[in-house]
Amino acid sequence: MSTPLPPGQRLRPDFPRFGLLQFARRFPHELSRCDVRIHGDVEHEVVVPDVFDGLPRVEQVSDFHCVTTWSRQSLRWGGVRFGDFYEKVIVPQARPRPGARFVIIRGQDGARTSLLLDDLLAPGVLLADTLDSQALSVEHGAPLRLVVPGHYGYKSVKHLSRIELCCDDSRFRPSAFRFMDHPRARVALEERGRWVPGWLLRALYRPLVKPTIAYFAKTMDAYRNGKAS
Repeated sequence: MSTPLPPGQRLRPDFPRFGLLQFARRFPHELSRCDVRIHGDVEHEVVVPDVFDGLPRVEQVSDFHCVTTWSRQSLRWGGVRFGDFYEKVIVPQARPRPGARFVIIRGQDGARTSLLLDDLLAPGVLLADTLDSQALSVEHGAPLRLVVPGHYGYKSVKHLSRIELCCDDSRFRPSAFRFMDHPRARVALEERGRWVPGWLLRALYRPLVKPTIAYFAKTMDAYRNGKAS
């Protein structure tokens, strides 16, 4: 459900395609399936062809907070809880090793982030395939994305394809400069990045919002035109 805006955020009436500029022209190569590879510090590497098989579907309304200071309230996501997927699929099939409490998430477009397993097991974290009762569009992560409402948007990786469980963060390389990637990125604590205070990153990011939205819209139009031709 919607909550008061957290520190430094400004409300938007729309929900634009957004991200790091290097991903503006990258798109998923597979839209009809939701295969997810589970690997890393596990006994068995597995590929799950359907993350929804046998798991209870849920819908939830939550807000989305981009680290660059814009927010969109009351988005209705549908999918399965990551906690259910972990307990009923990852644990029995992949068998994570003791101490594998650090998780690297990757998308088909090459985007990647990391989260503590404990954060991923929070009740509101979803593997989502619908938005506002419609199948996810390419703009917003089709065919499958992670939704982590309590953390900045860069933790909610789109086009999800790989989940790597690790005992430490030695294998993780951020998509952006390391100072831009906080290990947890909790919105309520304004953990926008590492080493730099959140209020300063607000000032650095905010002027980038409009040109970034425009560039992502332009590349989306080019993608649609290419697919139609």
